Amino acid sequence: MSAGTNAPIIIKRKKVVAGDGHHGGAWKVAYADFVTAMMAFFMLMWLLNATTEKQRKGIADYFNPTIPVNRISGGGEGSFGGESVFSEQVLPQNGIGASTRRPTEQRQSRGETGTDTAADREHAETSMSDVASALMARGGESMVSQQALRHIVTRVTDEGLIVELFDLDGVPLFEEGTDTPTPILTELTAMIASVFELVENDVAIGGHIRALPIVLADNPRWDLSTQRAQAVRLLVEQSGFPSQRVQRVTGFADRKPMARDPMAPRNNRLELILLRDRL
Repeated sequence: MSAGTNAPIIIKRKKVVAGDGHHGGAWKVAYADFVTAMMAFFMLMWLLNATTEKQRKGIADYFNPTIPVNRISGGGEGSFGGESVFSEQVLPQNGIGASTRRPTEQRQSRGETGTDTAADREHAETSMSDVASALMARGGESMVSQQALRHIVTRVTDEGLIVELFDLDGVPLFEEGTDTPTPILTELTAMIASVFELVENDVAIGGHIRALPIVLADNPRWDLSTQRAQAVRLLVEQSGFPSQRVQRVTGFADRKPMARDPMAPRNNRLELILLRDRL
């Protein structure tokens, strides 16, 4: 036997790797992201073309809410827009997308929203202006009322129509240092009560007084301003104004002067606010 017959047999196994492998499947994730982005893009283009300006605003409010729960959906109104018959009881009552403050079964069944529209806001501004005009017109019935109108300033704010009553030099609304109203204040409150009955808005009353010229250990400014506001509330209610429409009575002491001089009589004033939220 030759020496070559006893040599060991060596078997080599060669692993062949294809040059075009799937690279672990990472491309599938990238492709899925691309398809998702394209779908979102085409959906956006479709929504811009198929929706109204009001619906687009609802979609924008949904993704950028100004209140905890937004009532407006992107697709439409009513039950198919995400509302329910209990929405008036569970949703916030203020702001964009809010439900109406005084819901009815008819409005709930129709799924109507309580959002403010431009027409609603314009109507509110018109109503406030009408009340202010009626107040000034009602004062033209007598010469006494014309004198009383010198004590009145009106202005419309975000809160509502503010009717401000203030002292004039030598013609105060209250007896000095007390909450006893003068006859001119009694006439003014009766006039205001009759005008405020033209609408259904709630009312807030605030009392302000001027700063005192001396420092007192027991300064009555807080109590006096509150007592004067309460006195006006009583005068208004005695003139026939419904007491349930008075929402708050507040005393502000001398903290919000209207005149630059904190001791000027102009700072003795009362504010009767016709609140905007019930228009």
